[in-house]
Amino acid sequence: MMATPFPVAHRVAWLLAGVLVLAMVAVAALQQHTAPRVSVPADAGETSAATRRVAGRLLGVNWVAADSASSQDMEPLVRAHVTWIAQTPFGWQPDAAQPQVRLHTGAGSRNYWGESDRGLIRTALLARQRGIRTMLKPHLWLRSGGTWPGDVSMRSEADWQQWFAAYTTFIVHYAALAETNGMEALCIGTELEKTVSHEAEWRALIERVRQVYHGPLTYAANWSGEFEQVKFWDALDYIGVQAYFPLSTTERPTKAALLKAWRTPLARMAAVQKRYGKPVLFTEAGYKTTPDAAIQPWVWPDRNALPTTPDETTQRVCYEAMFETFWPQPWFQGIFIWKWYPGLQPSGSARRHLDFTPQHKPAEQVMAQWYGK
Repeated sequence: MMATPFPVAHRVAWLLAGVLVLAMVAVAALQQHTAPRVSVPADAGETSAATRRVAGRLLGVNWVAADSASSQDMEPLVRAHVTWIAQTPFGWQPDAAQPQVRLHTGAGSRNYWGESDRGLIRTALLARQRGIRTMLKPHLWLRSGGTWPGDVSMRSEADWQQWFAAYTTFIVHYAALAETNGMEALCIGTELEKTVSHEAEWRALIERVRQVYHGPLTYAANWSGEFEQVKFWDALDYIGVQAYFPLSTTERPTKAALLKAWRTPLARMAAVQKRYGKPVLFTEAGYKTTPDAAIQPWVWPDRNALPTTPDETTQRVCYEAMFETFWPQPWFQGIFIWKWYPGLQPSGSARRHLDFTPQHKPAEQVMAQWYGK
C-alpha cells in the first residue's frame, strides 16, 4: 500500500508540539535543580496551590507522633468531622541562652518515627487520603530542665543574630518539606515569647519562608500576653493563639461562669484581630479531664500525685463554653484541639484518661458536634 503524503499543516503542528515538549523538559529540569532537596515518596502525589487555599474553618487536632501510622488511625478523625491535623517535629536547643538549634530529621532515640521527615510525610499522605489536611508545626525542645521555649533569650546581640540564623535554617527545612509534600499550612514558631520583640529578624525569617513555602502561615503565640506583643501579624495569614487562658479559681466551674470568664480574653483577641485584620486561629486549645481543668489549663496532670478520679463533666463543660464563645465570631478561623493519640483505645491508661485528649469522652462528642455544623 502506498503511503499517504503527510500534509504541510500537520508537519508544522508536529514541529510545534516537539518544541513545546522540549521546553517543558527544560523547565522541569530547571525546577528539579533549584527545588528544595527534600525526598518525596513515589506515591505522595501532588497538591496544587489552589487546593491549599483554606476555605472555611480549620477543624483540627494536634496529632501525637508515634512509631507508626495507618489509614485506620484516621477513621476516628473522620467520624468526629476533623478536617485538619497539626504535626509537630522538634528542634533541640541546649538551653535558653545558647544560640544553637539542632535538626533531628530521622527517627532515633530522641524522637519518634512520626516526628521524622519520613513519618511526617507518610502521616500527611494518609490524612490527605481521608480528606484531612496538615499544618506542620515545628517546636523547640530545650534540653535543660525546667525551661520552655518562652525562656529563650540571648545574652548579646551577636548571640541573637546567631540564634535567628540557626532557627531560620531549622524552619526553612520544614518549610521546604511542607512545600514539596503539599502540606496545607505551616506554623513558623511556638511560644517564643522573648524573641518576638526582634521584629525585623522575624520579618526577615517570614520573607525567607515565603520564598520556599506558598501555603498559609501562622505563629503560635502564648495566651499570657505574647499574642498582643507580636507586631508582625500583618506578614502572616492567621493570628495564632495557644489558648490556655485561666478561666476559674475553683474546681468544677459551671458553664455560666466559664462563659463569663471568656469575655475578657475574647475582647483582647478581638482587639488584636481588628488592629491587623487577620483571622484568629487557636493553634492549641484543650482541657485536662480533671476538676481543676479551667484553673491552669496549660498544666499537665501530675504523674506522681495520688490517683485522681477523672472528671469528664468539667472537661465537657469547658469545651462547650469555648465553642459557644468563639464559633459565632466571624473572624474566628478554627481550633486545633490538644491533643489526639492515634490508636488510643477506650481502655487506655489512667494517665491518658486524665490528660488533655477528648478521645472516648463526652468532650469528643462536643467537638464532633461543633465540627459537624
